[in-house]
Amino acid sequence: MTPAVRKLPAGFGRLWTAQSVSSLGDGVSHAALPLLALALTRNPMALAVVTAAGTLPWLLFGVLGGALVDRWDRRRTMWVADAARAVLLAIPAALAALDMLSIPLLAAVAFLLGLGGLFFDTAATAYLPDLLGRDPALLERANSRLRGTQTAASGFAGPPAGSALLALGRAFPLLADAVSFAFSALLVRSLPATPRPVPQARESLLRQARAGASYVFQDRLLLGLALRPAVGNIAFLAVETVLVLFAHDRLGIETFGFGLLLTAEATGGLLGAGIASLLGRRLGTGTALTSTAAVEGLAILGLAVAPNPYCAGLALAVCGAGMGATMVLGPSLRQAIVPAHLMGRVASTSRMLAMCAAPFGAFLGGSLATAYGARTPLFTAAGLLLAMTAVTATMTSNRRVEAALRAAESAGGPDHPVSGDPAQESASGLL
Repeated sequence: MTPAVRKLPAGFGRLWTAQSVSSLGDGVSHAALPLLALALTRNPMALAVVTAAGTLPWLLFGVLGGALVDRWDRRRTMWVADAARAVLLAIPAALAALDMLSIPLLAAVAFLLGLGGLFFDTAATAYLPDLLGRDPALLERANSRLRGTQTAASGFAGPPAGSALLALGRAFPLLADAVSFAFSALLVRSLPATPRPVPQARESLLRQARAGASYVFQDRLLLGLALRPAVGNIAFLAVETVLVLFAHDRLGIETFGFGLLLTAEATGGLLGAGIASLLGRRLGTGTALTSTAAVEGLAILGLAVAPNPYCAGLALAVCGAGMGATMVLGPSLRQAIVPAHLMGRVASTSRMLAMCAAPFGAFLGGSLATAYGARTPLFTAAGLLLAMTAVTATMTSNRRVEAALRAAESAGGPDHPVSGDPAQESASGLL
């Protein structure tokens, strides 16, 4: 990545603020939803249903959602998605006040929130490179700030706030998240307009979606960048599904302490996002991505054997640091090398692979915990992460990364193949 030579535009500040406020609300719900579910049942599989429901929209609509975003106005897609989620959360908040919550209701809310997140996240990923002129250095700086504040808000500040609000009443954390979505929608609506994607004449939505998926699967670098979070989500959701049980039963952590445990992970994530650019410059983006994957696997292994809450918090902080750096380096690279007219589909395909893997991780964690105890999913997750590190190391090597950046730079514009491979040219030709 070349050194930054331009300032981030004023519109980025509004996008940054909107996502930060929304992330704070997400952090509140991230702690409150599993605790609300735990208050209704102690069945690990029931908890897994609530966790997995939020990821199912990506399995069902991921690629088609990306194709729609490549047709729609991306700014409008973002603010409408946030406004819809604000209205949605008012329903369970009212039912919580009436003591009428249930596991099916929480699962349905998680599903619809995930559907709104699909459209918002895909549109935001496609909007950012247009806003920043596809400058690699600006993208890295912007993603570092977005990821850092997202981690601080959703992980550092949000979970303790969610636990505290839950103590006041079951409706309070849901209402707080609704307000955050409404505020985000208002800010996003004020963002500057960017050029709408050029429509592809006489092509069906399904054909366009298939072309975007082909673009990812036929390039080893993009595929490697997609596999990292896909395998990672199987591991992390296996851990997340049983973390509240593991923390309560094995570490003796109660409600407020669980929020602090999540805060430890977020603190590490904030550090990782802050040093991501430095790691990329010192090690090369490819080597940095391989290193963070190994760190995540070893940290989860440390969590599994943690003898007390302090060691568990340290392990989660180290894991969070690896995740934070990865979530800056990977998306920044993808945004710098993917053609603008394909950005929505490529982003949604990559995210779909990650999110579709998550339900398997959730049910894997629930099944293993039911059969063998709450620590078994953690050992399994660590093994998956370390195996994935070995598999993707050559796919996202420094050599491949540098070749892709050179190809993007020499193309002189957004509409270019990533690597110049014949297969990649063929994928572009489908459009």
